[in-house]
Amino acid sequence: MSVPMKNTLLFVLVVAMILYVGVSSSWNSALLIVAMGLISSIMALGVNLQWGFAGLFNVGIMGFVALGGLAAVLIGMPVTPGAWQAGGFGIVAALLLGAGTILVASLLMKRMARGWRRNLVMLALLVLGFILFRALLDPSVSAVEAIDPARTGYLGGLGLPVILAWPVGGLLAAGAAWLIGKTALGLRSDYLAIATLGIAEIIIAVLKNEDWLTRGVKNVVGVPRPVPYEIDLQNSPGFVERAAAFGFDPVEGSTLWVKFLYVLLFAAVLLLLLWLSQRALNSPWGRMLRAIRDNEVAAEAMGKDVTARHLQVFVLGSAICGIAGAMMTTMDGQLTPGTYQPLRFTFLIWVMVIVGGSGNNFGAVLGGFLIWFLWVQVEPMGLWLMNLITYGMAEGSALKAHLIESAAHMRLLTMGLVLLLVLRFSPRGLIPEK
Repeated sequence: MSVPMKNTLLFVLVVAMILYVGVSSSWNSALLIVAMGLISSIMALGVNLQWGFAGLFNVGIMGFVALGGLAAVLIGMPVTPGAWQAGGFGIVAALLLGAGTILVASLLMKRMARGWRRNLVMLALLVLGFILFRALLDPSVSAVEAIDPARTGYLGGLGLPVILAWPVGGLLAAGAAWLIGKTALGLRSDYLAIATLGIAEIIIAVLKNEDWLTRGVKNVVGVPRPVPYEIDLQNSPGFVERAAAFGFDPVEGSTLWVKFLYVLLFAAVLLLLLWLSQRALNSPWGRMLRAIRDNEVAAEAMGKDVTARHLQVFVLGSAICGIAGAMMTTMDGQLTPGTYQPLRFTFLIWVMVIVGGSGNNFGAVLGGFLIWFLWVQVEPMGLWLMNLITYGMAEGSALKAHLIESAAHMRLLTMGLVLLLVLRFSPRGLIPEK
């Protein structure tokens, strides 16, 4: 069988599995799998750009995804009335003061000669800057968080069309990646992984604890959408009439229509990013990155700036993850910092890239859809399997209860099994790099 035919059959198989869910379960579930599969594929493209193209081991994926979610709040949510007057400007001034202190400290570090005098000046500057920063920040934060804390208690956003949050999410993630890359890309791959994981955890901790920015664990609900809310469609007589003409009740028709619109938007973004990634892969820049990935010493000997190229691809890959994070938050309609767990946004994405085929953009897309499908469907399949196994056991049996309860762990077992099988029989992934 030719390679193009095999790759086509793999995609056809994934499509067939999703269609089976639509026929056997519900089209609502099938469309949700497609929508989240598209978002997962975009994240996998970003990680594949870093790892498959340049060999950068980024374990801080969820931090960049969370920054994309933050962008949806900052762009789409309305301004909280009175928040800026109460303490918003004070918060901005405090942040600028903190950034200025760090900038002055770095300049003095370069200009002053080493010795006890420089150490003393640096210590005094940082302590004084920290005291002034907290003195300005703390009362401003308390004033903002005191504004109707049950519903708001944060600054809010700009009230702009929320679809603008998608590129802004990419810019926020790119900015964070640039800061991280300037300090961490000189590290060895294992130390880079530790650094990115730690910084991602810091980003998540900020989102969870800074109520003035994201409401913390109280979550931001009602994030505007680029498509209508289901309840608005259900209250529209015109839509209810059109849904009835196709044999749908208003609830089912609205959920299907909203998810279908999201699928169209997400597919357009994925196709654009896939086209750009393919252009980059086959360009001289992409060939240079692969040469650096395969042998950094030889690339440096040829005059290539390895650190600069690594920084470029690290920023680009992180920006793609930020775009995906903004897309996911707009679909959810809420920002929930507590859901940004490493298992979902780091381990799963890496499994997608490895299973699909590291270094191959189409492999990343295939892995995104396949692994997300398994992640969603394995648990009900596991419950069916356990019920089948325990069919003849007596009711109240401790073994039967244990086996049925263990169905919830089938996700992790399946992910590990799929990863092992692929690494054993197709170590370069289902669609290997050419």
